[in-house]
Amino acid sequence: MKRYSAFAVAREAMTYHQGWERAWRSPEPRDAYEVIVIGAGGHGLATAYYLGREHGIKNVAVIEKGWLGGGNTGRNTTIIRSNYLQDPSAAIYEKARALYEDLSQDLNYNIMFSPRGVMMVAQTHHEVRGYQRTAHANALQGVTTEFITPERVKELCPIIEINGPRYPVLGALWQARGGTARHDAVAWGYARKCSDMGMDIIQKTEVTGIRQKNGVVTGVETSRGPINCKKLCIVVAGHSSQLAEMAGFRLPIESVALQALVSEPIKPCMDVVVMANTVHGYLSQSDKGEMVIGGGTDGFNNYTQRGSFHHIEETVRALTETFPMLARLKMLRQWGGIVDMTGDRSPILSTTPLGNTFVNCGWGTGGFKAIPGSGFAMAELVARGEPGPLAAAFSLGRFTEGRFIDESVAAGVAH
Repeated sequence: MKRYSAFAVAREAMTYHQGWERAWRSPEPRDAYEVIVIGAGGHGLATAYYLGREHGIKNVAVIEKGWLGGGNTGRNTTIIRSNYLQDPSAAIYEKARALYEDLSQDLNYNIMFSPRGVMMVAQTHHEVRGYQRTAHANALQGVTTEFITPERVKELCPIIEINGPRYPVLGALWQARGGTARHDAVAWGYARKCSDMGMDIIQKTEVTGIRQKNGVVTGVETSRGPINCKKLCIVVAGHSSQLAEMAGFRLPIESVALQALVSEPIKPCMDVVVMANTVHGYLSQSDKGEMVIGGGTDGFNNYTQRGSFHHIEETVRALTETFPMLARLKMLRQWGGIVDMTGDRSPILSTTPLGNTFVNCGWGTGGFKAIPGSGFAMAELVARGEPGPLAAAFSLGRFTEGRFIDESVAAGVAH
């Protein structure tokens, strides 16, 4: 695989850029693999990548029903932060944030990581207490955050209205090293590296069944025929419960749509990320100038990937009180993603009742920010058959043992 660099661009320019090779191969599936990962989104590709890089397991297939990165990885609002309350959450999200900082160099692919800072504004006294508590917890966890004053909020984000009649800004939890990245590029960069290691990324191939013998997985049935494997990793976000049913077990998750939209592009006016959980909205500005707007999850279970009028009504109406300038903008496009929600709003990285089968799901609205850390932890679990320190607390067993990891506040709009 050719390395991307300024010299490579200059060299290819001499031949009118006719010499670039495909970023990843599109092979026919083989009869068997050591590991099959179902789901070619960010988490699935990261799992495959760290299996190869950290554990030397490269006989891997990543199977995707649609196209690479076409699920939630390409349908989110790209926020990266690690200011969570509970210790296990802070550990895995901080691992992800730290990996994001060097991911472009690691993958030799520009993911456009932008550590512009993330603030979660407090607009009620209850939120003030909650965020101050989180700031103290983060200090003990080694995660750098601080609770800032309304004046500091206004200094960092001049377009915000801090004296709103219903939702005044009383302060904010500020993580200066949080930010955003290009979601598509994250998936493409991991895919390119996986392909270079000899892994097979098999797109437009639906898994229709999971084969097993004596309680241990032996392979999968797909729309392109059966494929054998020694280990199986299910990483399909909102469709996790459907794959679990094929494997013969149930998951404590529900699938709902999370919607987002972008405005028409405008000149730069905001260089931070703002989350306003009281009004269920968050806002940032993309490199193209679009205002990227997200809100809360739908109030009913569904598998839709489209936008709806009620989302515009609820989210934009609320956000215009905190950001009045939004009222002057036109919507450019709107979409939805299928998120998988657990009762405690924390993920599941776990072994399952089916032998040599592992599941990574339940990230809810926080999946993108966790991709590198999730893949790193999941690769360790698949390679060793037991969780490492990052994944240990997120087992399926916590729901029967009462070891909940309650992130209903720190998960932002997911509550």
